[in-house]
Amino acid sequence: MRHLLALDLKDDAALIAEYEAYHRRIWPEIAQHLRRHGVTGMEIYRLGTRMTMVMETDDAVYDAAAMAAAMQDDPRVRQWEDLMWRFQAPTPWTPAGEKWVAMTRIFDLGQQP
Repeated sequence: MRHLLALDLKDDAALIAEYEAYHRRIWPEIAQHLRRHGVTGMEIYRLGTRMTMVMETDDAVYDAAAMAAAMQDDPRVRQWEDLMWRFQAPTPWTPAGEKWVAMTRIFDLGQQP
């Protein structure tokens, strides 16, 4: 299944550059965590400070709540998330305490005549 999520970055060119540098080669433990929880593909796009994540999952394995709980139990994944929060900012529509939020699909060419 494909998931699209949004998150903002702090409006600071140096922080944005550092954030992008971290994502050129994420920590191996982070990639392992994602794959172990059914994430089969992930891409992040940026325009200004707004980011969009495209995440592909194996629905036989993927469970967002279980992945979030596992993150809390893994010190290395927590360390990564805490580090990333230095750069990230919630969108104006993000519920308190959350980061990446699901976007709503409003158009699909495949559904057009």
